[in-house]
Amino acid sequence: MTNFTKKRVFIISISSIFILTALFSLTFITHKKPAVLKKTLHKTDSFFVDNSPIKKTIRHYADTLQREFDSSMTAGAAVTIVYKNKIILTRTYGLRNAGTTHRVDKHTVFRLASVSKGFAGVLACLLEQDSIICLNDKIKDYLPEFQLKNKVNSDNLTIRQILSHTSGLVAHAFDNLADDKIPYPVILSELCNVDISAPPGQLYSYQNAIFSLLDTIIRVQTGKTYGDILESRVFKPLRLTDASTGPAVFLNENNDIAYPHILKGKVNIASLPNLGYYDLMPAAGVNASISDMGRWLLALLGNKPQFINRDVLNLIETPIIATRLKRSYYQFWDHIDSKSYSLGWRIYNYKGKKILYHGGYVKGYRSEIAFCPEENVGMAFLQNSSTDLAAKVVPMFFNMWFAQEDSTSSPIVKEKIVGIHKKKSLIKDRIR
Repeated sequence: MTNFTKKRVFIISISSIFILTALFSLTFITHKKPAVLKKTLHKTDSFFVDNSPIKKTIRHYADTLQREFDSSMTAGAAVTIVYKNKIILTRTYGLRNAGTTHRVDKHTVFRLASVSKGFAGVLACLLEQDSIICLNDKIKDYLPEFQLKNKVNSDNLTIRQILSHTSGLVAHAFDNLADDKIPYPVILSELCNVDISAPPGQLYSYQNAIFSLLDTIIRVQTGKTYGDILESRVFKPLRLTDASTGPAVFLNENNDIAYPHILKGKVNIASLPNLGYYDLMPAAGVNASISDMGRWLLALLGNKPQFINRDVLNLIETPIIATRLKRSYYQFWDHIDSKSYSLGWRIYNYKGKKILYHGGYVKGYRSEIAFCPEENVGMAFLQNSSTDLAAKVVPMFFNMWFAQEDSTSSPIVKEKIVGIHKKKSLIKDRIR
């Protein structure tokens, strides 16, 4: 055999080995067992590239949240964190439907429940800027036949007051009818029978039914539905491509949707999509993915001023009424200095900083969103189970974010100090 022939045989042999190895690896990957329920599917990407204090904090939070998810009985979930003008973390967990192998991904759609109220507050401010409504207008200016049990409340109730839960009606009026999927016009006609606790503007009393009068007012003023206006003024401009209102997205099983789960013993049982409260669109009718929530947070932190400007953000960041909440509602937070409500948003003064927050719940779904304008940071969390994991994730994040690494510097301050030292080093290098 010539040297040339030997070389050809050697090259062919080596090539064959590489090909067989690749085929074996591919076969192994293709036929390996599906990942277990708790395994993370997605995560970004770039925030682990250095060891700055903020990135350490995010890593610590992500690892802690993974452990919390693994130890909970939550079927599926997703989280996103925004800092300054970037989405710095997105992770998804578990299954869309515990009876399948369909995993939650960043475009899986969840019900937001009462996190929808934050969209309503922003939309109302945008419509005021467009001179379509005025927050201080009385409901009777738009709906002359509107009647409550008390004439004072009927005649003087304003849009600002329905969106800040200061209507004076007793708390949670007719939530039972919304649970039973009673059409909103029927609920609206029965509001005249609800007991009154106080004149408008004086007392915080959480509402879903009367909050949703914003839908009726928008129809009167524009001839369009609340969902149509929210789509054109918020969803499309901000590129919330998975977001929607109403139940339609959940009526097609081929859509990327998270099914609600009910815990029976130690087993999560998927059920048919929960369609309650969809007639109360402003209060609880928005659906979205974790990808949408990241973009929504960017806008809420002032990064999309061409669509949601500082005047709108100032309105939602301004407290309207002090609130009293049961300790069970915020049991995983440390001491909150004060609690109030604005336009579709709770406002907590927490560890010396203002946090805008809201949670949402309908059977089988829980959602959380919070952001701190001063720190330029925010996060959202969605899950398709009724476990208490959702109640932990926001305070856990902000406790870590505000934690003092020493007696003087928080992670955000330390990041600035690191930046100053880097600049000094550059100056020294130039001097040399």
